[in-house]
Amino acid sequence: MNIKQQLYKKCEVFIANRLQTVKSTINEIQESLTTETKSSAGDKHETGRAMLQLEREKVGNQLSEIQKTQEALTKIDITRTSNAVSLGSLVNTSKLNYFIAISAGKLNIEKETFYAISPSTPIGELLMGKTVGDLIRFRNQEFIIEKIG
Repeated sequence: MNIKQQLYKKCEVFIANRLQTVKSTINEIQESLTTETKSSAGDKHETGRAMLQLEREKVGNQLSEIQKTQEALTKIDITRTSNAVSLGSLVNTSKLNYFIAISAGKLNIEKETFYAISPSTPIGELLMGKTVGDLIRFRNQEFIIEKIG
């Protein structure tokens, strides 16, 4: 398995873990809503239920975002190569290495560190369309694209 395939797999695991955490939280909230019984302090009960409903809505939004991220990942063709940085590119620079896919953070493959980033992040937007030798300026730093895979 090449580096791109390994990074893609790590992104899949990242999403699966986030999905599992959110689904678990949804189940806990649902359980709390169904098991909460009416107490003698009615207002306190209603406030508790309202807070759980808000929490469920927030977690529902997180679930939606994770599903969108998962869908975006499935659209990446890691076998495609290009001279310019695009979705699915492996970008080696004079400072850091990037995998243009989803925002999954720091990933280590074969003693090398890569940052899985979305093309819509500030650094992702700067890198998109650039080619080997291009100078990138980001947050008071400069680096050069050395290789695109």
